[in-house]
Amino acid sequence: MPRLKRLLPALLLIGALICSATLWFVRELNAPIAHAHAEEYVVIPRGSTSRQIATQLAALGILRRWWPAYLYMRVIRARPKAGEYRFPSPITPLEVVRKLEEGEQRLNRFTVIEGWTRWDIADAMARLPELKIDPQEALALMDDTSLIKDLDPEAQNLEGYLYPDTYSFPPNIKPRDIIATMVRRFRQVWFERFAERARARGQSVHEVVTIASLIETEAKLDGERPLVASVIYNRLQRNMPLGIDSTVIYAAKLAGKWRGDGKVRQSDIERPSPYNTRQALGLPPGPVASPGARSIEAALNPATTNYLYYVREPTRDDGAHNFYDNEADFLRGVQALREWERQRRAQP
Repeated sequence: MPRLKRLLPALLLIGALICSATLWFVRELNAPIAHAHAEEYVVIPRGSTSRQIATQLAALGILRRWWPAYLYMRVIRARPKAGEYRFPSPITPLEVVRKLEEGEQRLNRFTVIEGWTRWDIADAMARLPELKIDPQEALALMDDTSLIKDLDPEAQNLEGYLYPDTYSFPPNIKPRDIIATMVRRFRQVWFERFAERARARGQSVHEVVTIASLIETEAKLDGERPLVASVIYNRLQRNMPLGIDSTVIYAAKLAGKWRGDGKVRQSDIERPSPYNTRQALGLPPGPVASPGARSIEAALNPATTNYLYYVREPTRDDGAHNFYDNEADFLRGVQALREWERQRRAQP
């Protein structure tokens, strides 16, 4: 007993030190650390040990000290993964270790804009140095319709089925895989939101997406999409040419004659092509752009109107249109737009 009494203070001191060290260690692992590398990728090489990783991150200031994170990884038997990491600021050592266990890879972003054609998408892909592809090679990949043939046996290429969205992908992805991802995204959206309604209306995927692509290229305002859809359906019902400029432009691109300056010339209007709806009756043979969900929605739920025409409203700069149910009013609208354009050109 006397010996135990002599040892008790020492044991209490050791216990207090252990408790203090444990509390400090826990606080250290949970203390947020601000650093200057939040917008950068940190490469953890393959084969790096826990100590090497902790030392590397401490040198960057992501960890205040290397050894608490290292000890913690040893205690829990963590298996940090090689990869390219972004560590937000501030971040705790505990969160750092969790990220290292989960693994992370640099992701690039690729955005397809609503209304883009396959030419636009191919050009955007060619601007990504990681893909090492030119526009013509990308376009050739878009001629493979195997990913969509079950939905649209008529498809000659993937126009209309490269869904507009922002995609994240690793740097070593193949161009073919990016294209496949866009098509899979279309299929996901179609089956989740639109397939049943198209079936109920007796419309094929091909017809809906083609009409939606016309709406996408014509309507700039969400509220006008159902109105533009109504004009398309009304003109089809009356066997009137659709007269949509985006199809004229598409026909010019197919012929290799589009100048890319936004101007539709008389030679474009007169070009014989099934896509030129100034000349050909009915819908074009296929989509002329990538429609988003709002345009697909409008194609399946058009407004009920008698409208047959529309023309841009000259006093607004948001792409608004005026809609008409007779040719005389439409021609007056066209004249008003031409006069506004003439006055604008005449301004110094």
